[in-house]
Amino acid sequence: MQAVAQYLKRPATLDDIPAATALINRCSIEEANVIEIDEAELGVEWQDSHFNLATDSLTIWDGETLIGVVGVFSDEPYVHGYGWTRVHSDYAADNIQPQLLDWLDQRVSQNIAKAPSDAAVSIYHSALSTNHVVAQNLSNHGYNLVRHFWRMVIELADYTPQPVQLPEGLIIRPYDPATELPALIHAVRDSFRDHWGYVESPFEQDLKQWQEMIAREPNYDPSLFFIACDGDQIAGVAMCWKHITEDPKMGWVGTLGVCRPWRRKGLAKALLYHAFNEFSNRGQARVGLAVDSSSLTGATKVYADVGMKPVRQFDRYQKVLRPGIELGTETAEA
Repeated sequence: MQAVAQYLKRPATLDDIPAATALINRCSIEEANVIEIDEAELGVEWQDSHFNLATDSLTIWDGETLIGVVGVFSDEPYVHGYGWTRVHSDYAADNIQPQLLDWLDQRVSQNIAKAPSDAAVSIYHSALSTNHVVAQNLSNHGYNLVRHFWRMVIELADYTPQPVQLPEGLIIRPYDPATELPALIHAVRDSFRDHWGYVESPFEQDLKQWQEMIAREPNYDPSLFFIACDGDQIAGVAMCWKHITEDPKMGWVGTLGVCRPWRRKGLAKALLYHAFNEFSNRGQARVGLAVDSSSLTGATKVYADVGMKPVRQFDRYQKVLRPGIELGTETAEA
């Protein structure tokens, strides 16, 4: 292990999951008074085949106390690195986060040679909008605020179950986990091509990540994956999770997408009502999701129309490591 001032730094290991979970949750309690993650969920992230703990993470320790941790996800075509950092609040004055951000620069810079030669390469880092300390550290480190994302929630006590009105010829049916995951991922990819920041990655890479994730994710329930079909074509999907760690009474719409030919027909609203009705029947108190506040496809208006309200904002910051052509989606296609 390498000394950093009086502290030690090294890559994370699976044995560090309890300490890292505790640190992440300490930060989230201080920021928003919620528990963000449990050890099982962090284990799913850290055992993703596209996340190598030895190269994609760093921890900083004061004796037996974990005081800083950073991780980054970056997949082919290696033009975006998505980093995150957490710092123990008792050490906020000890220059810990700048060290983590320095490491993040160095790690994502290693991918520049793998990216298309004319493409821009950037790091992204998100922060709760009320965390001004992290925002200032990111700004000092060369990051610019580029986007806002909302958590939107509907309280089911205020919701009257709605009839699901589908466009003519469409149905919502259960997902078949034995045969349909590839088709589902194709539909998700198609529906997200017009989302800000989307970068096409190899299909087999996406499929493998989903296979690994649902195999280990404790809140996975295939009966909560809803498919809207037009004949034998998937027109839209709502992939939901039983709840999230911070709130066992909140059902979660993890992925909601409508493929291009079926947009502007009320399908997203129908899928949401279908999910709300199901969660209401299961006794959940509320339903939440995450959304780009400036959604290129107008998602925020749809969510507001069905009664969802923003309850928390996360700000996304970008640092460009190499200028070039931005491969991520920036405008919706007509």
